[in-house]
Amino acid sequence: MKKRWIALLLATILLTACAKGAGQSESVIPTEKIEGSTLYVKKVENLPDDFIMGMDASSVIAEEQSGVKYYNFAGEEQDVMKTLAENGITHIRVRVWNHPYDAEGHGYGGGNCDTEKAIEIGKRATRYGMKLIVDFHYSDFWADPGKQMVPLAWKDMDARTKADALYEFTRDALTEMKDAGVAVGMVQLGNETNSSLCGESHFENIARLMNAGSKAVREVCPDALVAVHIANPERVGAYDGYANKLELFGVDYDVFASSYYPFWHGTLENLANVLNGIAENYGKKVMVMETSYPYTPDDTDFSGNTISGETANIVKDYPFTVQGQANHVRNVIDTVAHVKNGIGVVYWEGTWITVGTESWEENHEKWETFGSGWASSYGGSYDPEDAGKWYGGCAVDNQAMFDAEGKPLESLRVWNLARYGNEVEKKADAIRDTALVFDLKGTIELPETVDAVLTSNELQPVPVTWNVTDADIAQMYAGGAKTYEITGTAEGLPARATVSMVNFNYLKNFGFEDGVLDPWQTEDRGGADQLYVEDKITDSLNGTYHMHFWSAKKDSIDFSLFQEVKDLPEGTYSFTISIMGGDAGDAEIFCYALVDGVEVGRTPMKITSYGNWDTQTVEGIKVAAGQTVTVGVSVKCSGAGSGAWGKIDDALLNRQD
Repeated sequence: MKKRWIALLLATILLTACAKGAGQSESVIPTEKIEGSTLYVKKVENLPDDFIMGMDASSVIAEEQSGVKYYNFAGEEQDVMKTLAENGITHIRVRVWNHPYDAEGHGYGGGNCDTEKAIEIGKRATRYGMKLIVDFHYSDFWADPGKQMVPLAWKDMDARTKADALYEFTRDALTEMKDAGVAVGMVQLGNETNSSLCGESHFENIARLMNAGSKAVREVCPDALVAVHIANPERVGAYDGYANKLELFGVDYDVFASSYYPFWHGTLENLANVLNGIAENYGKKVMVMETSYPYTPDDTDFSGNTISGETANIVKDYPFTVQGQANHVRNVIDTVAHVKNGIGVVYWEGTWITVGTESWEENHEKWETFGSGWASSYGGSYDPEDAGKWYGGCAVDNQAMFDAEGKPLESLRVWNLARYGNEVEKKADAIRDTALVFDLKGTIELPETVDAVLTSNELQPVPVTWNVTDADIAQMYAGGAKTYEITGTAEGLPARATVSMVNFNYLKNFGFEDGVLDPWQTEDRGGADQLYVEDKITDSLNGTYHMHFWSAKKDSIDFSLFQEVKDLPEGTYSFTISIMGGDAGDAEIFCYALVDGVEVGRTPMKITSYGNWDTQTVEGIKVAAGQTVTVGVSVKCSGAGSGAWGKIDDALLNRQD
């Protein structure tokens, strides 16, 4: 332990060495394990002493101006920065917008995060021994993969003039921070700059802007790391392609930082692979700059949340519980700590909680006055298509690490406990949802056990009692093809199951959930660039898998996807399948059915745009004993724009009589 004490003491000295007023620092970052926690945490092996344990707290000032109070684990009101440091946070991240105010001085919201607020947060962070990660958006409001708006003051500038302005803004802001005694540890050159930055989309101009920012950082804070930050690690080849452009255009930076939200961004295994690739191929440090997870499915501020218990088509790797939140954080830390050059993890807006618990009206007034919601109505003057239409409260209050009253959740201690482990007795944390499918002509037999998710994130079968009567069962039979929700109790926790009453589906691997094509077959007549089973929940009609197709070459999308079925009972059948996609150009798409090789029916289909599924059915397929039925979909598109693409899912072959 003596070695760890010395290492952390040296880190604290270096942390504040370049900042004026450093002598006022009173580092409270723990150097030993926090004892007495009920949280189950498996130790992250070989975790470096200088690994960044970060928290984005950009909205804290607006929160406090709105009346929010924060407490420590003893129940005492306390500076939230001290509470964060006491639980293992080493870095505070804060976004900086150029001028998030309208002509009358009304804030756009989202914390009204200007340089002045960054300095105030930075001074408090420095006081307790933490470094600041400065997240320059180079915009007057939110910047992300879908939106990189130029600041109003720079809107008429060409790229070269804008680069000069960006250099001066970065230099001046960092100088103010340094003069105020803020210990700046890292600076971001934009936020989630996947395809553009500050209104520029040509990479030569993006690189020019980034190098202008980097130049300012090197001059003012030469010991600070310079980071670039993008999102979507689940997109094949995206990170390598971006890093290659950064190298090609000579961008001066140290850290390649990724967002990682498991709802959208794929698996931790994939994240590790892409970050390892950057470290190995380009020699850069890598980290996760943004991540978070809900501790509850419920909303606390009367303004809907981005992720809730009802959010469709998301990956739910852990229960929406305090322990589930901690397990997510611990596993992201473990992943980054074991990739080459992995230096840290930052949790996004863990202090952004509800500003009031009485009513939407009470909260709305605070959001408008102090900017403590994600956007105020005033933001519409700058961003009319987003903030101007959807302004409101915090959309991530259920992902914070403090409850609605400002009291820290037990999950906050994971930042400390990940270093040491805290493998307390395992117990059921939540009951995994169960999906049941029954044939309308069969027997409904509800399971006697369900899977409990333990605090260790392991599964364990436990007995369940369902709240279902004989009358409920009779209704399920009588109601036809329909899905019901039933509830029960297991281990004292609520259990839930969906019961789908269906006509028996004679197709195998009907939703491609086996993860392979078999027993489906394809006939590729056009030589498509991509034609395979894809694992991507956000693009699936149901489940996580679907059939994917894409091609950039004109007229190269021309294929059939089909399955042969033998030994069907004699009778009349229907075939149903769903498709969505876009950029079709001239197209001929239809689902069809053959009996012993002879077409007996076809129904036209179409693809229009992302998320718009077209579901069609071939009716009246008459089958005699011993005949073979072939059902499928034929897709032919000339292609438009960047190439035709689409997804196929949920095929059904049901008996009608």
